[in-house]
Amino acid sequence: MTTATGAFMPAIDLPSPPLAAMPHWAIGDTIDRLLCIFDDGMTLSVMRRPLSDEIAASVDGVMGQPRSLEWSWRGAPNDAMRADLARELKAPQEDALVDDVCLLAEAIAYLFEAPLIGVRLRRLNSAMCPRFHVDNLGVRFITTYAGPGTEWLPEHAANRRGLGAASPDKPDIVRDASQIQRLAAGDLALMKGSGWIGNAGGGLIHRSPPGQRLMLAIDPG
Repeated sequence: MTTATGAFMPAIDLPSPPLAAMPHWAIGDTIDRLLCIFDDGMTLSVMRRPLSDEIAASVDGVMGQPRSLEWSWRGAPNDAMRADLARELKAPQEDALVDDVCLLAEAIAYLFEAPLIGVRLRRLNSAMCPRFHVDNLGVRFITTYAGPGTEWLPEHAANRRGLGAASPDKPDIVRDASQIQRLAAGDLALMKGSGWIGNAGGGLIHRSPPGQRLMLAIDPG
């Protein structure tokens, strides 16, 4: 993974939660941070990375195209997937982005021993899921190639009673707006949902930010 991702950025310290609350995230500049998602009580693991010049150039090419991009794949992360993505992106200068998507898809399939994965690469002009929510699946990998990254809430800054469809009788989900965190472009993140065994009702609370962005999501299994 090192060849495709380039050098790593240092971790960014987050505000410390109250002593009564244990951190449920692990953020760092090495790949072992991602493995923390398997720890009990962990709902977010992040490896910080800057995009290589080659990937950044590919991303600029995609973002500069007038047409929309909504590519998806369900199956094995194999040569057929690579060929399908290459056909979707069309231009040869996007080879570095194709390589990175395929590398990440293979890595997630290997990490979770998943013969099949669901992959989505989308260029968005508005927030796909603007309300804070929890995914019902077990785990999702996400990275943003361009634009603002996914926003998430530390547990001590959230009120889970406000989750679900908005209604006048529900409290605000956000207890402290100053504690809203945002992933950076290039970051590799694994987010637990409520479908993870032993994590019912405890998935990471997150949302899509506003603005134009290019994002990749991978669901194992």
